[in-house]
Amino acid sequence: MTDKHSIRVFAPAKLNLFLHLTGCRSDGYHTLQSLIGFADIGDIIEIEPAEHFHFSVEGSFAKTLEKEGAQSDDNLVVKAAQSLAQIVDKNLDVHIRLTKNLPVAAGLGGGSSDAAATIWGLQEYWGLSRDTPYLWPLLTRLGADVPMCLHCQPQVVKGIGEELGSALLMPEIPVLLVNPLQSCSTTDVFLRGANKVFKDNIDVPADFSSVFELIAFLQKCNNDLFDGAVSLLPEISNIMAALETQKNCLFARMSGSGASCFGLFETMNEAEKAAKIIVKDNPDWWVKLAWLNRPERY
Repeated sequence: MTDKHSIRVFAPAKLNLFLHLTGCRSDGYHTLQSLIGFADIGDIIEIEPAEHFHFSVEGSFAKTLEKEGAQSDDNLVVKAAQSLAQIVDKNLDVHIRLTKNLPVAAGLGGGSSDAAATIWGLQEYWGLSRDTPYLWPLLTRLGADVPMCLHCQPQVVKGIGEELGSALLMPEIPVLLVNPLQSCSTTDVFLRGANKVFKDNIDVPADFSSVFELIAFLQKCNNDLFDGAVSLLPEISNIMAALETQKNCLFARMSGSGASCFGLFETMNEAEKAAKIIVKDNPDWWVKLAWLNRPERY
C-alpha cells in the first residue's frame, strides 16, 4: 500500500497456537517452541515525509501506550526507526504514525509486530533491498519476537523466538479474540510460575489441510505460561470458560503470556454468534472477530 509520498503497513496480531518451554539459558531467558499464526486484525504504521523525525500514536489504545512512554526512545517503533536509519546512514526525516488497535501487553505481539512493520515500511520508503546482512541482527536486537513478525507466516519458532522454521501450510480459520482489558506483563508471568519441568521439541506437521487437523494436533500441546498468567490475572480463567462454553467453539487457548485468549471456529457465522453472546455477558472485555492466516500484510 504505497505511493511516492507515504507508506502504510499493517502490523497483524500474532497468536501462539501452542507454547512449550524447553529450557532456561544462563542469562535467565527461557527457550521455547511455539507454533505461531497471524490474524487480519492489528495495528497500522504510516510513514510520511517530514522536516524532522516525529512519532505519534492514535487509535483505541493510544492513551494506554502514551501512559507507558510512547514517545520515549524505549518505544519499539522509535527504536526500530532510529536503529535502521543509523545502520543505513539515512536522515530520519519522517513522521511515523502508529494507529494502536490492539491492547497493550496482551500476548498478541503488538509491539514486536509494530517494530517489524516499521522496518519493512522504512525499507520501502528508502528503496532499500530486503536481502541485506544487517537485517537479521537488527531484528533480533529489537526483541526476540520481532523477526517472526516480519513476514507474518504460520511457522514454528524456537530458541528465545529468533529461530524460525519454514512457513507452514494452514487454512484460513475464523478466530475470536478476547482480552479483559487488563495488561499482563511477560516478565511477571515468568516470575509467577513458568514451568520448571521443560519439554523436548516436538515434530510439527508442515501441512494442516483443515481446522480439524490443526485442532487434533493442538490438543496434544499446551501453553506452558497459562498457570503463571492465571495466578497473576485470574480473569483469564473466566475468558477461557466463556470461550469453551460456546456451542460451536472448536478449541480455545491463551496466546503468549496472556491475557488475550482465542477461540477457533469452523465458520465465521458461528464465531459471530459466539462473539455476540460473550459481548452481552461481558461488556467490559475487548472482543474481536478475525481470520487466522489471512493477514493483509502490506
